[in-house]
Amino acid sequence: MSSGPQTSPARTVLAFDGDCGFCESSVRLIREHARPRIAAVPWQALPEELTGPHLARLDREVVLFHRGAARYGGADAVSRFLGSSPARRYRAAGFVLRLPFVRPLAHLVYRWVAANRHRLPGGTAACAVPRPPD
Repeated sequence: MSSGPQTSPARTVLAFDGDCGFCESSVRLIREHARPRIAAVPWQALPEELTGPHLARLDREVVLFHRGAARYGGADAVSRFLGSSPARRYRAAGFVLRLPFVRPLAHLVYRWVAANRHRLPGGTAACAVPRPPD
C-alpha cells in the first residue's frame, strides 16, 4: 500500500510492516477515520538507505522517520501519527498518549499488541514478530 511521492526520505513518514495483515488493517482504519497528515508506507517500499539500519526495529514496531532519521517508534510513533490528524479528537488522542502518566501504559499495550499481532483480527502467521536470538 505504497503512497508514491510520500516515500521520499526528506518527508515525515510512518513505516509499518507491509507483510502484516494486522498492521495493514490498523493503518487503513486510522487513515479512514483520523486522516492523518503524515504518510504511512510499508517499510518494504521505502528506500533501503533509510530502512537498512533499522530492519530489526522495523520487524518489532512502527517507526516514524523525519528528514531521513528514525525519530520515534512504537507507541510514540503512533501518538504522533494520530496527532497529525486534522480532527481535534485524534490530535487529542495523540497528545494523551504522550502524557507522562499515560505513556508507560501506552508502551506496555503497544508491546503486547506487537507481540501478539499474529493472533489479532487480520493477523496471520506472517505477522508474528521474530524472536530475538538467544
